Amino acid sequence: MIFTLLAFAVALGLLITFHELGHYWVARWCNVKVLRFSVGFGRVLLRRTDRNGTEWALSAIPLGGYVKMQDEPEVGANAQEQSQAFNRKPVSRRFAIVAAGPVANLLLAALLYAGLSWVGTQEPAPIIGAPAAQTQAAQAGFQAGDRLLEVNGTPVESWGQARWALLDVLTSGGSAEIRVQGEHGGTATRTLQVAASNMGVDEADPLALAGLALASPRARVGEVIESGAAEAAGFQAGDIILGVDNQPVSDANAFVTAIQAQPGERVPVTVLRQGAQITLNVTPQAEQGPDGKTIGRIGVMLTADFPMVTVRYGLLGSITHGVERTFETAWYSLKMMGRMLTGEVSVKNISGPVTIADYAGQTARIGVAAYISFLALISVSIGILNLLPIPMLDGGHLMYYLLEMARGKPVPDAWLETGQRIGLGLLVALMSLAFFNDFTRLFS
Repeated sequence: MIFTLLAFAVALGLLITFHELGHYWVARWCNVKVLRFSVGFGRVLLRRTDRNGTEWALSAIPLGGYVKMQDEPEVGANAQEQSQAFNRKPVSRRFAIVAAGPVANLLLAALLYAGLSWVGTQEPAPIIGAPAAQTQAAQAGFQAGDRLLEVNGTPVESWGQARWALLDVLTSGGSAEIRVQGEHGGTATRTLQVAASNMGVDEADPLALAGLALASPRARVGEVIESGAAEAAGFQAGDIILGVDNQPVSDANAFVTAIQAQPGERVPVTVLRQGAQITLNVTPQAEQGPDGKTIGRIGVMLTADFPMVTVRYGLLGSITHGVERTFETAWYSLKMMGRMLTGEVSVKNISGPVTIADYAGQTARIGVAAYISFLALISVSIGILNLLPIPMLDGGHLMYYLLEMARGKPVPDAWLETGQRIGLGLLVALMSLAFFNDFTRLFS
């Protein structure tokens, strides 16, 4: 729990602080006086004032931050001081200052995606298992062991890239041309035709529903228990299980089932070790299972042996990929919001801080790359959310500035007051729905 809360606080603090830095940088560029830049909210713990008169503060609640600007000049201010007030700036500069926060989040996401692409990540290879009968993949002719090479002409190297390339068609409906390499080397192009998915958050993976799922990983020996039957038989960490009793086994479950069924009997097990197949004869120790029946155990810890690929781009390619991935994520988010409004996608997909905190903790436990990908995704979400034309959000202010540009004068105060009430109501409703979804998932 503490680890999850810490991962959530770091994520939210970093992303919102970067958002506020966007406002700050452009405000300084536009010569607007910034009174305070605070990392965190609430009581100020540490503070320092720079030569420009900006107070840099560290506050008690580490869930974001804020920038406080000089909205109106102080009484008796001279001409230079008056020109530094936010509300005295031309509408184009006010627009730029407000837009800079969401743009900073999108820029951060692009940098994070680019960084991951440049360093490189280990991902499962896009090799599928046998599609279930009657699924769209089975009807299209996909077979176990097919390796996905291209989706609609776009090369895919990993399972993650394949999922991303197929996500839009799986949720919106339509067809995808997928080039595959068969298990024995030949290539073919298959057409996957799917209907639109409502995508309720509790529903199964739409890719799996279409019949495309990763091939079951082979069982790999992760650890050999001291003084166990496996140690006596010569098993070693890293051995890949190929068969039992001269019968192939496809995954860890099949291997465990075969061993448990033969307590006290001599069992030949075929393993792959450093590229060579060898046979080890092991006698499972008889033990009492959870249901009271006698089962066999040999004393190994098993892991999954997924075929992995390293996905890495050059420097320029990483930058291009980071920008493209950010744009695609933002566009997909907007499309999903539109489909929620029309009822095509369930509003159960709206998540609040509880779910975000849970994902923060999960990805941080998986590893640095997963956590950085999570940060990039949430940064895009913050940027897009703040650009929505809802009063009280940055997008609402931008909407007012566009109206001011069109009218040639500021919008009436009555419009602002009405907009504030509408915006507050929308935000309260949205947060209430997000919290409701969070706690429904938590207790279901």
